[in-house]
Amino acid sequence: MTLRQIEYLVTVVDEGSFTRAAELLHVTQPALSHQIRALERAVGTPLLDRLPRAVRLTPAGRAWLPFARSALADAERAMVAARRVGGLECGELAVATVYSLTLGALSPVLRQWRALHPDVRIRLFEHRHTDELREAMAQGRADIAVGPKPPEWSGFCRVLGVEEFVLVLPPGSPHDGPVDLRAFADQGWVLPAPGNGLADFVAEVCRDRGFQPWAAVRTEQTASVPVLAAAGLGPALVPRNVLPERFDGVVVRPDPPVRRELAAFGHKDPDPLTSAFIGLLEGAGWEA
Repeated sequence: MTLRQIEYLVTVVDEGSFTRAAELLHVTQPALSHQIRALERAVGTPLLDRLPRAVRLTPAGRAWLPFARSALADAERAMVAARRVGGLECGELAVATVYSLTLGALSPVLRQWRALHPDVRIRLFEHRHTDELREAMAQGRADIAVGPKPPEWSGFCRVLGVEEFVLVLPPGSPHDGPVDLRAFADQGWVLPAPGNGLADFVAEVCRDRGFQPWAAVRTEQTASVPVLAAAGLGPALVPRNVLPERFDGVVVRPDPPVRRELAAFGHKDPDPLTSAFIGLLEGAGWEA
């Protein structure tokens, strides 16, 4: 079993096709098929079901895939670390997060990191849902994750602070202070599309207040939620850090407040480069 064979099979799974995988890997399809069959012989069981128009993992393949992804990620980080020590390249830091944090709180940290470490590349992996973020880190697909604190996390985890949520209303709204979300229970809301982690979070918050928000409009883009709310399409509950600097909508705090705890976490103890990035995160002025 070789890393190249593992890479070949993971690429076939990700692309869903031997043809597309061969094109991406710049190998012939027969060569690709040969290497994957060699891998299956080494493992001792088929990993792929080859269907007429698609491929899918066997049960053994589904069990094998997370470890394969982790092996590839570890190999890449090992190569980067060795080259950094040898002076062949300046290094790379893989950071995983959720879209809402990329839009707001994480951007200044990345800008500061760039100023302090201009020769270290940042590879950013963005996820729509906190469950996707947790799964990616469990598979070792990044050096560090920044996002809502995962429950019962067995690896490294350091709490950074909290993310505060605000209610966005259109200009001219009579509300100018903290408001009870239940006052908007009968209105249509601007909500993220299903699959976006914020949609689940907002639904859970409203359910705790005793109602289920109904969607006047749903959007795939997190950044569009406050913009549409300010345009008068309905109230929206969003992280305060996603609001643009120039914003025409009315922004009020919910009463009681809505917050979630944020953390930096990974599947193993951080190396010196990752520790330096965590140090910047801790000094970023998160809400206490």
